[in-house]
Amino acid sequence: MRAACNAKVSQLRQRKQLQQVQRQVGSKHNLSEVTASYKETGDRMGFQQHGNREVGLSGITLGTKNKYKRMHSELPDGDDEVLHQEARRNSTRKFVIACATFASLNNVLLGYDVGVMSGAIIFIKEDLKISEVKEEFLVGILSVVSLLGSLGGGKTSDIIGRKWTMAIAAVIFQMGSLVMTLAPSFSILMVGRLLAGVGIGFGGLIAPIYIAEISPNTSRGFLTTFPEIFINLGILLGYVSNYAFSGFSAHINWRIMLAVGILPSVFIGFALFIIPESPRWLVMQNRIEEARSVLMKTNESDGEVEERLAEIQQAAGLSNCNEYEEKPVWYELLFPSPSLRRMMITGIGIQCFQQISGIDATVYYSPEIFKAAGIEDNAKILAATVAVGMTKTLFILVAIFLIDRKGRRPLLFVSTIGMTICLFSIGASLSLFSQGPFVITLAILFVCGNVAFFSVGLGPVCWVLTSEIFPLRLRAQASSLGAVGNRVCSGLVAMSFLSVSRAITVAGAFFVFSAISSLAIVFVYMLVPETKGKSLEQIELMFKNEQEKGSEMELGDVEVEQLVQDKTVLPN
Repeated sequence: MRAACNAKVSQLRQRKQLQQVQRQVGSKHNLSEVTASYKETGDRMGFQQHGNREVGLSGITLGTKNKYKRMHSELPDGDDEVLHQEARRNSTRKFVIACATFASLNNVLLGYDVGVMSGAIIFIKEDLKISEVKEEFLVGILSVVSLLGSLGGGKTSDIIGRKWTMAIAAVIFQMGSLVMTLAPSFSILMVGRLLAGVGIGFGGLIAPIYIAEISPNTSRGFLTTFPEIFINLGILLGYVSNYAFSGFSAHINWRIMLAVGILPSVFIGFALFIIPESPRWLVMQNRIEEARSVLMKTNESDGEVEERLAEIQQAAGLSNCNEYEEKPVWYELLFPSPSLRRMMITGIGIQCFQQISGIDATVYYSPEIFKAAGIEDNAKILAATVAVGMTKTLFILVAIFLIDRKGRRPLLFVSTIGMTICLFSIGASLSLFSQGPFVITLAILFVCGNVAFFSVGLGPVCWVLTSEIFPLRLRAQASSLGAVGNRVCSGLVAMSFLSVSRAITVAGAFFVFSAISSLAIVFVYMLVPETKGKSLEQIELMFKNEQEKGSEMELGDVEVEQLVQDKTVLPN
């Protein structure tokens, strides 16, 4: 068994060295440099002479009809090979972006609900004559109930797959939206909110996990921000819907606003015919060939496909070198190892800070903030919320282009520091100045600033991190715990903001949010690692390294043999 493991390690290491030399062909213009580099690597990798030809890693003679040729030999089809590589690279990029886009459609539903409810609640209060307590309950219950979807979504996705869990989420949300649209009373409206919350919990959890598992290492951060982009797009559409339909009667307009939310889930049905299943989930089911087929579509070279597949197999505990008895997932989560405990503190902690820093209060209750600043006309209030939605959506683009270039931690620092300043400034503006145009301007400016800084870092990076840091076998269910923390905190904030603001004023509530946001800065510094450019398996190793101390937990290129050694128990 040890010999078989050593042979596999050697083969994977040699393939990696060969790929490094192959990449040099595209980056070196001096042919002699490439030739020298190739010869040196060939000696190191054990190429042997066989007559007038060379023998490769597997003992197959390297000739003109073989897949691997001498790098410095004349290739009559060289131009065609370059064109083929470029065509595959472009095809792979388009395919992965399409998968990330379709997988993120469920997140439009969450964003739309957040945005549309901020305006619809004005007319629901007027039509159904509900109290302020019922208003808080109606707004916040969706976040609380969505934790049931998050808890169930992790286990469900492990059983039926990531792809079909997203389908279930869309169907449940459609049912909830339809019930809310036709609700004749507050009680029926609450039933619809409960269904919609479960659907959002399912979809919001699985999308970032699916995207992280299907994405190449170099663009995983960029692609995993797509769910947050679509949440912001949904919020903006919700605000626009509020403004567009506010002219109808109070009995009709909020129903139309809620009914529009059904449309995105229809497109999800079409997406299921396009996107594949997660290759990592397929490996967990021991469907290796299907996983290889998906990886062929999402990676740029055959060598990279085999390397990724070998790493995933080792991480999933399905390779021939793996002989250990697995503990149940629930047991590992309840009694985590030191490395898993660090992962859970980081993942659940960042999810909770995302919500208790007050973003949902800012978005759900932005009309209340603008009323406190002095805006009285409903149409003007809704127009101001559209500006908030546009700002939140535009600044997510900053995170898209920087998350894989600058890293996760720098964006989190910029985000949490900026949010702390803006939240404090909202409180200061409302408490130090009387109502009027000046305070209205400051309120709109700092609310927009708060959502902008949130979109730059804490919003998208939170979901990126929780989809990256957990081991493959535990990823879905461990991530669901983070999503539960997120939804519980969101619900608590949404269901208590009005009561708290009545007790300590709106300004006082934002001073509290500012203090919490400042704690988030410390949390990021102490506990959040940098995961940029690392494979999911390398990130797992990073947390397992008990020697790493302090806030900077960096890992260079992790050798494949270290992964095998860490994931394998060998008999003596």
